[in-house]
Amino acid sequence: MKALARLAAVAALAYGAWLWAARSEAPVATTDMAPTRHSAADYFAFVRSAAGTRPDGDVRAHGDRLEVTPELAYLFDYYLAGLGERPLASVRAEIIRELERRLRPAAAAEALRLLDAYLAYKRALVDVERGLPSQTDAAMRARQRLTAAQQLRRQYFSDTEIAGLFAAGDTYDMDAIARLEIGSDAGLSPGQRQQRIAALDAALPQQAREERAAPMRVIRLEDAVAKARAQGADDNDIYRMRAAVLSPAAAARLAEVDREEIDWQRRITAYQAQRRELQQNADNEAALQQLRAANFTPDEQKRLPAYE
Repeated sequence: MKALARLAAVAALAYGAWLWAARSEAPVATTDMAPTRHSAADYFAFVRSAAGTRPDGDVRAHGDRLEVTPELAYLFDYYLAGLGERPLASVRAEIIRELERRLRPAAAAEALRLLDAYLAYKRALVDVERGLPSQTDAAMRARQRLTAAQQLRRQYFSDTEIAGLFAAGDTYDMDAIARLEIGSDAGLSPGQRQQRIAALDAALPQQAREERAAPMRVIRLEDAVAKARAQGADDNDIYRMRAAVLSPAAAARLAEVDREEIDWQRRITAYQAQRRELQQNADNEAALQQLRAANFTPDEQKRLPAYE
């Protein structure tokens, strides 16, 4: 079970790295005369949960004219995911700094206007969803939510802005809802269900099909990595295997995860031995806590009960 959990975690991380790379290898300012302020060293973890990531969103502009695309929403959502770790005012200020770093003043001002409209829309959506009729059917609930969101957007965005910000996401959502409806339709035979799923698969855009296939591709890769290690492959061999299937950036991040896992297991083994020794002498909770604090961060200590 532990090996399966490890594989699932690595697969999820690698898939995330693959998806990020598919969107944008490096989301920098991309105007016809891009600002030169950008440097990879500018990036930092805005919130702890975002450590090891870079902001989503390949935000683009033609000179002073902002391109309104899903990438702008990806950027907003990347920072809004930090709510709870940072207050909204702090998150908004960080988004503004990122927009101003990437864009010329006129394009950044337009993006800021859309940011404030996006925040207002998200707040209003919470109230709208609360007012939706209660449904036990998951597909019906999802369709009601999407319909309500689509109607609400008209109060905050133009048709062009709605298409740019939300059309791609709506395509994915409608596909997911259609699959839920097929799965919950008791009147369909297994063969009919397979036919309808196949029709949905065929209708997906190429990028969506690749994203659906990516998790299994990563799981197969990590299975091959485990076999290669068992046969004596070293870290460089594993890096090359992963980079060939994913990307050099994803392979480097997975190598870092491997190192973190080795370090974690080393510390856990030492902790368990020291803990047993302490418990043999006396059940001293203060001493145990001192041991935990000496070897693990507060966040890491939350994971220790699974090993005790």
